[in-house]
Amino acid sequence: MKWLLTIDHPAWVHQFHHIVHALDSRGHKGKVIAIDRSGVGELLQNYGIPYVRCATTTGKGFLQKTLLFIGLSAEHTWQGLRFRPDVFFGRASPMQAIAAWICRKPHLLYEDTEMSKFSLKICRRLSTKILTPRAFLTDLGSKQERVDTYKELFYLHPSVFTPSKDVLRNVGFAVDEPYIVVRFSAYHASHDVGMRELDESGKLAVVRRLEKYGRVYVSDEAGLAGALKPYALPTPYAIIHHVLAFARLMYSEGVTMASEAAMLGTHVVYVNTMVAGTTTELCERYALLSNFCHGADRYERGAEKAEELLQNPELESLGQAKRAKLLSEKVDINAYYMAEAERLAKAGRRVRNAGHGNS
Repeated sequence: MKWLLTIDHPAWVHQFHHIVHALDSRGHKGKVIAIDRSGVGELLQNYGIPYVRCATTTGKGFLQKTLLFIGLSAEHTWQGLRFRPDVFFGRASPMQAIAAWICRKPHLLYEDTEMSKFSLKICRRLSTKILTPRAFLTDLGSKQERVDTYKELFYLHPSVFTPSKDVLRNVGFAVDEPYIVVRFSAYHASHDVGMRELDESGKLAVVRRLEKYGRVYVSDEAGLAGALKPYALPTPYAIIHHVLAFARLMYSEGVTMASEAAMLGTHVVYVNTMVAGTTTELCERYALLSNFCHGADRYERGAEKAEELLQNPELESLGQAKRAKLLSEKVDINAYYMAEAERLAKAGRRVRNAGHGNS
């Protein structure tokens, strides 16, 4: 089997690297096409995955995004026509969906972001099969299959990942001191258009409130400057999940890192207006995530909740108990996804939804 994977975001590298190596070990031949932004190239290199760089940004603003979309769709199609894969797979990449449709090959994707409306609008028309979490809020029609899992379990399930304090000690990270991770977003994704980020003084106010309870490390997609620079998280991208696993708490604008922390049993305060079925379930069913999605004062209310949680001396052990419940109820998704990719590679575009059924 020949496969082609598109990577547009660092989280996608984490999500699919186990599948890439497993497919390679089975003798399948593949190619990765990547937009090298926010550490994507570094992560791929750390995982030992060769890739073709097709861009270094997804663009800012409507005009730049539109021009990039046209150019990247052409690039993906050209790569597909040259490589001639049996199956395209990945996330909801509209460029990949277009390429697969033109190449007349199946396109399998997993998506958990309801706000990716433009991408999903194209994918639901041109892709072959769309896997989503069971908690996904949007009905995508006959091509959708709901699976009782989370995308973060592609790379954070205990079958493929074990947090290690030694990994952090080896890079000089003070893992035995209590610490809190704060994540700010740059709001450059297509579903972020029109959103406003917290300014530097607002970010600093949050950090200073939380540092009463431990050292604060800040990861900011837009970069850190001024008074925030000393708080920069010093660890490389490749070991961020070890950092999240041993944090006392995470305060996050970013949905991906918020969900990752929750998968690892770390309580999260989530302060983003983007509502997702997965974050709602992590809040309402597992109580690992506190949602603050509405109102201009969500950052303030989120900081108050963070302080409330941090005052609990049993916070870490409570988080691990909640994680155990979550894992007992979710599917280990890697083998499931690979079996579906192999099935579609054999069936081609003729068969859309035969296979596992909802799980």
